Amino acid sequence: MPTLRKNSAIAFFLVLLCIPSAFAQTEQAQPWKQIPIPPLHPFHPQQPKRIKLPNGIVILLQEDHELPFINGFIEMRGGSRDQDASKAGMVGLYGDTWRTSGTATHNGDQLDDLLEARAAKVETGGDTDSTSLSWSCLTKDEDFVFSIVIDLLEHPAFREDKLQLAKQQAAAAIVRRNDDAEGIAAREATRLVYGPNSPYGRQPELATIKAVTVDDLKRWHDRTVVGSNIIIGVSGDFNSDAMEKTLRDAFSSLPKGEPVPPLKEDFSGPKPGVYYVDKSDVNQSNIYIVGLGTERSNPDFFALSVMNEIFSGGFGSRLFQTVRTKLGLAYAVGGGYGAGYDHPGMFRVVAGTKSPSTIQATQAMFVEIRDLKSKPFTEDELRRAKDEVLNSFIFNYDTKDKVLAEAAKLEFYGYPADFLEKYRDSVEKVTVADVERVAQKYIEPSKLAVLIVGNEKEFGAPLTSLNMGTPHAVDITIPGLPPQGQDQPGNPEGEQ
Repeated sequence: MPTLRKNSAIAFFLVLLCIPSAFAQTEQAQPWKQIPIPPLHPFHPQQPKRIKLPNGIVILLQEDHELPFINGFIEMRGGSRDQDASKAGMVGLYGDTWRTSGTATHNGDQLDDLLEARAAKVETGGDTDSTSLSWSCLTKDEDFVFSIVIDLLEHPAFREDKLQLAKQQAAAAIVRRNDDAEGIAAREATRLVYGPNSPYGRQPELATIKAVTVDDLKRWHDRTVVGSNIIIGVSGDFNSDAMEKTLRDAFSSLPKGEPVPPLKEDFSGPKPGVYYVDKSDVNQSNIYIVGLGTERSNPDFFALSVMNEIFSGGFGSRLFQTVRTKLGLAYAVGGGYGAGYDHPGMFRVVAGTKSPSTIQATQAMFVEIRDLKSKPFTEDELRRAKDEVLNSFIFNYDTKDKVLAEAAKLEFYGYPADFLEKYRDSVEKVTVADVERVAQKYIEPSKLAVLIVGNEKEFGAPLTSLNMGTPHAVDITIPGLPPQGQDQPGNPEGEQ
């Protein structure tokens, strides 16, 4: 037995001697580092054919014969930010009721059957700044499906029973909106940045959706479905000349009308401080550090995009490497200096963490934010960030459908059609000095607000530890919610 143990010990010792040598060989080899990485090809996406009708309608056509499908959309300026505050939620109700009501010829249920038989769909919807009508079908069914689209656009029914159904669904969503801590955090962070009364911060309530009538929907439709408001996009298996004729015949008679005017709004950003929602039924916290961002038309947008990638762009970013990997303080962490198309986006740094590490994680996030102004950026960080931005950018527009959607968006907001092509060159020209400059110019920790949604008793330290003044409790009470046991949440008007 002693001899056996001695031989085993010698063998184990020899194995240990071999390990450093094996690691050295592996480190020296690293063949993946020898793989040549060619430069990106020039980015020249096939631009859609653009036609502007005398009544102001802009048509974008993108032929793609790979599959026998046709997809189209009609986008109209005017959305929830343009609605009367006393009827917040109307545009959402409009988008739902429009399609489910159907037309004077076929009600919504009949349309469902007609479209299902052809594996086609026609949908309507409402958004912050637009409403839309879209369709998708096989090439052979385009004439039939497009006739439904035109009928729905020109002869919508807006039925009272379908509006009531949409109201019940909206009311149920309002009643449940405080169930999810992450949803509360995202919603209240937006309200902090833009203000609760801002068109970007306000939200529908039971009383505001109750106030919406069928006549409101009809007036909204008449206001927005006019030529000067409309952008039409069609992609897929068709002939552009034939499709242009079809669209001209269908839409040339539509009145030009008055466009929905651009929204004029002053943005001052959040009032700095600490805000919290005490949610005692959770064991983790959602943390938002927020401020006002910028617009994509800002000449510094490209340098800010590179800065964002260095700061919080992925697993190798400063924020992720420190807060999650090194300190282990977050399940997920991310953010950046946001940019909207026609209004400032949000600067936000977001993390999810277990309750006892809430304060520590918030402090670590602030350290990384401040380091943007004090910790020098490196050429290696710049190179990696630009590669990541450009590679992901290419995949955002690798199909003709995606290019068409972006072209419509640029048209909608008045951006030049070659914005996508200039994006790559603009990013490639960004230098370390550019990133340093925009960090100094735009990152202002003293103007940021902190919002925490979680179980306050388990935060690990008091909120005053953040040294940002007296914490403010955020009231998330749902106005008009009936006492438990009375009217059901899905029936805000008490109707049978």
